[in-house]
Amino acid sequence: MSINSKLVSATVLAESGVAFGTSGARGLVTQFTADVCAAFTVAFTQCMKRNFSFQTIAIAIDNRPSSYVMAKACAAALQQLGIETVYYGVTPTPALAYVAMEDRIPAIMVTGSHIPFDRNGLKFYRPDGEISKADEIEILTEKAAFSALTDLPELVNDNRATEEYIERYTSLFDTAWLTGKRIGIYEHSSAGRDLYYRIFEKLGAEVVSLGRSDEFVPIDTEAVSEEDQARALEWSKEYDLDAVFSTDGDGDRPLISDEKGNWLRGDILGLLTADELNIEALTVPVSCNTAIEKSQKFKYVERTKIGSPYVIAEFINLAKNFNSVAGFEANGGFLLGSDMLFNGQILKALPTRDAVLPAIMLLSAANNDNISNLVSKLPNRFTYSDRIQNFPTEKSKIIIEKGKTNPGALLIVLGLGNEAIKSINYTDGLRITLMNGLIVHLRPSGNAPELRCYVDADNSITAKDSVVQSLKNLEKYQIRNFEQL
Repeated sequence: MSINSKLVSATVLAESGVAFGTSGARGLVTQFTADVCAAFTVAFTQCMKRNFSFQTIAIAIDNRPSSYVMAKACAAALQQLGIETVYYGVTPTPALAYVAMEDRIPAIMVTGSHIPFDRNGLKFYRPDGEISKADEIEILTEKAAFSALTDLPELVNDNRATEEYIERYTSLFDTAWLTGKRIGIYEHSSAGRDLYYRIFEKLGAEVVSLGRSDEFVPIDTEAVSEEDQARALEWSKEYDLDAVFSTDGDGDRPLISDEKGNWLRGDILGLLTADELNIEALTVPVSCNTAIEKSQKFKYVERTKIGSPYVIAEFINLAKNFNSVAGFEANGGFLLGSDMLFNGQILKALPTRDAVLPAIMLLSAANNDNISNLVSKLPNRFTYSDRIQNFPTEKSKIIIEKGKTNPGALLIVLGLGNEAIKSINYTDGLRITLMNGLIVHLRPSGNAPELRCYVDADNSITAKDSVVQSLKNLEKYQIRNFEQL
């Protein structure tokens, strides 16, 4: 590795245009230069050194074309600090987090999750789990000196994270209880596409590989494309599947269908997972389906801002009063906040989004039934969500602020102006509950220039139509002067 002039991390990061979103630092690939990756790495390392003792940091990547080079830059920066790198290659984010927590070392995941391939990101893990929002501020303001990078080292792949992640779930069962089940795995470009079939096959299922792609596919589990909705229906019929399983790009958000090929909403999947695990107390973002409370399956439910750091922050308080705590997000990522005894086996806490646990728990709950029947027994509340892409965050903020000042005027713009307002929630964005029970929620994405809309209603058609109508009307306002809202 060659080095030249000294740089200061805070200065490099301030000039990079890269910022932290709801989960990790995100930006354009062109913004994640070698020096920007190095700046994040040295700042993160110095922050971790204040509270933890370690000589190694774990790194893994997703399948984005830019991820490996970014990982090499992170490793080169660690060389300057005298820190060893263990490189776990392409593997799901929860697999990296799990093995790093077992080893009590920090970790860096190079991934942009579900955002398009021209963007990427970095997720950081402390030895005890995800970094907090306070850690993010500390990283951005840390004044760590490092030398500019010119040569980057090649990395040697270690398979341990992948193997331990597989063992985490297959060890929970001593029988091939999925025998007779046919599971389709929509592989696309997911970081876990080469390991998921091993889990399901070891549990007895027959696995069908579907939709593998040599190009990166940005799957958003909260806004499933019409094409992917149609694919699941076709695959389920063609291959007589009991479920289709997939994830987003880095494998921490699940996407799973019933036996008919209908994708489950992530919060409904989380509800069923928590119930199967006998969780006492839940923490979930404010955007999640209200069927969680209406089901009366849990002793306590806490609502937070959107983003795994906010969900995780509540685990400490919940653990004071409850033996089993967990959380999940509307995207389906499940966070296990306490060690659990399941099927007579210890399932260790993994307080970061995970895609495999909810898939296995759903199949366990439906072992003697169909998934669609499980869902049908839940309270009739339906959530639909979508987003306007390439929508400047500043314009989204104007809409939210104008809506707070005059929510009635915003409802008219959305095409929902005939109903009276029951309550308004400002926890994250603007969430308006109407007297007829419909809930509409607007917020800017924390990871990309997108405006997201969620609707919670008594039937699925109303939920979807309300989102489509609201976003269509807001797109018209993208062309006009937002200040006139």
